[in-house]
Parts: sequence; structure tokens; C-alpha cells
Amino acid sequence: MITFWILWIFNAVMALIPIYFFFIGLADGSVDGDNMGIWMILLSVVTLILGGTYWLKTKNQVLAAKVLLWITTVPCILVILYFAIAIFGNARWN
Repeated sequence: MITFWILWIFNAVMALIPIYFFFIGLADGSVDGDNMGIWMILLSVVTLILGGTYWLKTKNQVLAAKVLLWITTVPCILVILYFAIAIFGNARWN
């Protein structure tokens, strides 16, 4: 049960990234009618993953919820590792 909550909180924190960029884009005008559909799909997927996994947990389908959370957690962890290596790896960029 604790694994579910760790994964769910990690995904909730990662979900703040597209939400942040959405509101920044609204403020500077880069999110407009031309790409609003794409943003709505992206934000809907984020919401459905978090809400769906919580719903699965309430229906005693904890294993299915954990599998869905792991599917979304692994790419996030890989991106975090990539950026950590790029920032702290002392690589030569020339």
C-alpha cells in the first residue's frame, strides 16, 4: 500500500510540470486557440492517470493501479537521470 502512495505522489509532482508550462503559456500567449486542443489532451491524460489510479485503488485493484503508475514513473525517472548526468557530469559541450 505504501508503494502505491509513493508512486502516486511522485506522479502528482511530475504532473505539476505540464500544468506549470500550461499556465506560463497562457500568461505569455504561446498557448492559444491553435494548440489548445493539444494542451487539453495532455492535461486530460495527466488527470486521468492520477484520477484513474486512485479510482482503481478504491475499487481494490491496487495491482492494476501500481502497474499504471510504474508505466508513467519509469520515463520520468529516466529523464531525471538524464538531466542529472548532463548537469553534474562535467561533460564538454564543444
